Amino acid sequence: MKCLVTGGAGFIGSHIIERLLQQHHDVICLDNFDSYYNPEIKKRNCSSFMGNDHFTLINGDILDRKLLQEILNDVDIIFHEAAQAGVPLSTENPSKSHNVNTTGTLNLLESAVKADVKRFIYASSSSVYGIVKYLPFDEDHPTNPVSPYGVSKLMAEHYCRVFSDLYGLPSVSLRYFTVYGPAMRPDLAIHIFTQQALRDKPLTIFGTGDRTRDFTYIDDIVDANMIVLTRGDGVYNIGGGHRVSIKELAGKIIEITGSSSVIHHKDAKLGDAEHTYANIAKAQRDLGWKPKTSLNLGLKRYIKWVSTCQ
Repeated sequence: MKCLVTGGAGFIGSHIIERLLQQHHDVICLDNFDSYYNPEIKKRNCSSFMGNDHFTLINGDILDRKLLQEILNDVDIIFHEAAQAGVPLSTENPSKSHNVNTTGTLNLLESAVKADVKRFIYASSSSVYGIVKYLPFDEDHPTNPVSPYGVSKLMAEHYCRVFSDLYGLPSVSLRYFTVYGPAMRPDLAIHIFTQQALRDKPLTIFGTGDRTRDFTYIDDIVDANMIVLTRGDGVYNIGGGHRVSIKELAGKIIEITGSSSVIHHKDAKLGDAEHTYANIAKAQRDLGWKPKTSLNLGLKRYIKWVSTCQ
């Protein structure tokens, strides 16, 4: 099959591309190399693919409707990973999050219908849940996002559903819960904590550290994407199925690295969710998917990768 991976030079997108190429699919990577974080990181993510005859890199934007029409003519599957990431950025610049995450997704869906794309796989987020009514979140939990980022991802989910219902474009929305692993974004807590711990520098926690997160290793995320190539519809939680507080996470990283780092606290960030925790029963039942990587094992793998790369 021929697959388009938007945001394919990013963390999750590049891992999906690697797996698709291993499975002998033809892959187009569309990425605008946005400067939200260093574009050189994204270029490195793609470097190992460049000699592969089944890989094509296009430097372009999902807001460019003409470009989308040009590249989608013979595409079978879209993995839509492109997004303006970052809850803090969305509180500072809500319009950018909306334009990229919502309008960009709508552009892509419209172009996909015109090109008769067979399947649309959308990278959603646990941020759509927001205010906690109960834990763990199942897919029927109320969606009350607490950041513009969460709102933009939820709106895009609704567009996927409507385009499936109205225009017959099969779609799956995977609600990712805090993804981590090799080549992860440099603005995420596990990366920052690891870098500081390896240098015996203080680890800074925003707030008390009692907020909890469900962390999901990148290989488990990719596994879910490969399954929904051919099955599933609607919305699925894709998470580790556990939760840990941020202060516990910092302690684990200090312990694994053997660091002498201490923990400092600063004021909590605006728009940060209180808790996330995935009920993954639906994905297990409908897709036969479940995470294989515990947090301890995933952290050890990631810290080893960082240590090797430095």
